[in-house]
Order: sequence, then structure tokens, then C-alpha cells
Amino acid sequence: MKIILDAFGGDLAPLEPLKGAEQAIKEYGVEILAVGDIEKMKKVCEENSISTQGMEFLQADDVFDMHEDPMDIVKKRKTTSLHIAMKALADGLGDAVVSAGSTGALLMGATFIVKRIKGVKRAALATVMPCEKSTGFMLIDSGANAEVRADMLGQFAVMGSVYMEKVAGVKNPAVALLNNGAEETKGTPMHVEANAIMRENKNINFIGNVEGRYIMSGEADVVVADGFSGNIALKTCEGVAGFMNKMLKGMFKKNAKTMLAALLLKNELKEFKAKLDYTEYGGAPILGVTKGVIKAHGSSNAKAFKNAIRQAKIYAENNVSEVIAASLVNEGE
Repeated sequence: MKIILDAFGGDLAPLEPLKGAEQAIKEYGVEILAVGDIEKMKKVCEENSISTQGMEFLQADDVFDMHEDPMDIVKKRKTTSLHIAMKALADGLGDAVVSAGSTGALLMGATFIVKRIKGVKRAALATVMPCEKSTGFMLIDSGANAEVRADMLGQFAVMGSVYMEKVAGVKNPAVALLNNGAEETKGTPMHVEANAIMRENKNINFIGNVEGRYIMSGEADVVVADGFSGNIALKTCEGVAGFMNKMLKGMFKKNAKTMLAALLLKNELKEFKAKLDYTEYGGAPILGVTKGVIKAHGSSNAKAFKNAIRQAKIYAENNVSEVIAASLVNEGE
């Protein structure tokens, strides 16, 4: 299993991607094709005692900047590590790709270089987030498509369901539609239509609408949304998690009594922090394209890259794209 790594994507590149690659090679037995300036990558590995065993390098002369027009990745910026990584995946040089680069450019590259699955109307960004279940839940779409149609939301439901079953190991995942009320008649006409489409689809376990306040309850394994609403939900959850961590830290450092309490609750607090830690989940897959494309967080450290590579490995091993393609063909049967 060979995973292609955009070694110059993200805020901490290339050190953290390469450190994560080394860890993934040791822990998961994968091979890595690291894309970027080969001379710089080898120098970073040497200076930081990073083993290159199981690692190959592919030259890229440039880096795609986060502020560039995402569409430029397709034709104008062919010498960047992100374009070359996506082209390598499309050409069969690896089984999946991981990048912490520009989300928009990664989506464009996945759509126009790797290509959408036949019949898929829009590729979607699918973020796995913490909830009361250990597996977390998937929010799809979490930012790729601000405007969608009801039939697109129906496809997101299928794609998210397949991923959570094949990669997260959730049997018969429960699917819900993010809405402003639980009733079938709630929401815009598009939401009402999407609800009906999902209720009629026997290939998914649709449990109805879910309000924003319940998405982290664990009732739904897949929460379907348009990219605009989904991204707001994602950023709100991230903000609340950061606020809670800050408040807890301040509370336990208040005086000797609270510091003693923190010491007594050390293991429980560690588990709580891990539950809210994005590095545990690795990255967000772009679903609806012919091969595995995993978007790691822009500030990913080595641990996050390692887990993103694990995601990519499981995605490829379980032929998720092929299963999604078959599931969409069989919709409504």
C-alpha cells in the first residue's frame, strides 16, 4: 500500500509531514511517496534523524499558496507539490493522497485531476468529528459546496454512510439531515425534498432531521448538510471545544484545591482532551472521487499526518470509492 504525501502542504511542512510519514511507515506498514523539493526533504530528514526507509521522493519545484485561486491548481500551477501529488494519484503511482494544503485547491484537484465517480454530481468534504460515540460522527458536506440541490444531499448521505461503515467500522450507520427542526416539513423546500429522498432510499439508515444542538449526541453517525451550513456547524463546534478547554484549564489552575482536583482527575482530563483533539481523527476525506483524497488540517502535526495516512490506507484497502460508485448505481432499489 503506497500513500502519496504532499510534503509541502500545511503550516508545518515539510518537517511534520515527513515525521508523520516515518511514524506511519513503522506503525501501519505503508510505503510513502513524498512529493516536494527532494533536496530540501532529504536535508530535513537528515537534520531531524527521520528514517527514509519505506519512503520514496517525487520532485516538485513549487508550492501552492493558500491564497491562490483554487482553480489554478488544475492548469496554471502544474509544478506545485499539490498538483504533482494529485497527478501521481490519477496516474496510479499510489493508492491515495494526503495533503494539508489549500482545501479549495485540493477539492479542485480531486474533481478535475483525480476525477469524480461517474454519476456523482458534486464531491464533498467529509469531516469526522467527536461525539458521545468513540467513532465520532461524519459531517458531510463541511465546506466544499455552499449551494446544493436536494439530490446532491441524497448522494452525500450515501457517500458518508459508506465511509463510516468501511473506514470507521460503524455497522448500518444512522444518517440524519441537519435542519432547524425534527419534523419532516421543517426547513427550506430543498430540505423537505432532501428529507423525502433520503427516507425513500432503502440503502441508507435514515433517521430523519437533526437540529444543530443534537449533532454531537451520537444519535447520528452521518450528518448531511450543504457546505455553507456544514461549515458553520464545524467552526462552531471547534470554537466551543476551544472555549471549554480554556475554561477547564483556568478553573483547575485557580488555586491549590483545584490543582489537587486536576491531579486526581488527570486520566479523565486526558481522555476528555483526546476526545476533542482533531489530531486523533487525522483528516477529512473528499468523497465522490475515484480514489482516496484526505485533507489534513492546515496546522497538522506529525501525529495528525500519521493518522491521516492511516485513514488513507483504510480507505484504499476497503475500496471505498468503488463501493460508493456501486451504492449510487443501486440507489432506490
